[in-house]
Amino acid sequence: MNPIAAQAISTGRLDLLPLHVEHAEEMASVLSDPALHTFIGGTPDTPQALRSRYQRMTAGSPDPAVSWLNWVIRLRDESCLTGTVQATVSPSGHGPIAEIAWVVGTPWQGRGIATEAAQGLVDWLSRQPVHTVIAHIHPEHRASAAVATAAGLTPTDEWHEGEIRWHRSISR
Repeated sequence: MNPIAAQAISTGRLDLLPLHVEHAEEMASVLSDPALHTFIGGTPDTPQALRSRYQRMTAGSPDPAVSWLNWVIRLRDESCLTGTVQATVSPSGHGPIAEIAWVVGTPWQGRGIATEAAQGLVDWLSRQPVHTVIAHIHPEHRASAAVATAAGLTPTDEWHEGEIRWHRSISR
């Protein structure tokens, strides 16, 4: 499987921009609310810690068969970053699989940004050599379940580290 590179994705209101280390300062502020960690654990990163993490992420996976794809979400009308979407594309027995995730900063939640970004990401992935899209969502995280549903994923009866595996097959 050839590596896939993140490309800019535009939706109605959003630009999904490939992640750069320089995004760390603004994103540290966007992601500063400890409530964002209710379901995923941990605490907000400092700008320095986020910069280090973004350096690792943008360097790419050490496994050449795995593509790490990361974007920041820019709300065009407000010219600000509001969150992130990501996809890890890896080989599977049924063809390449993309595991996706999203997070939107607290001030921008409830405005459909995560839904629009996830839909844009899944639409983009459907034009890549990806067979299946999955997400892992905490069973009590209703907002993320709504985002996954809007992006065409459905819950399975599989669990992974306390989260439900959601699934969508990409039809060719």
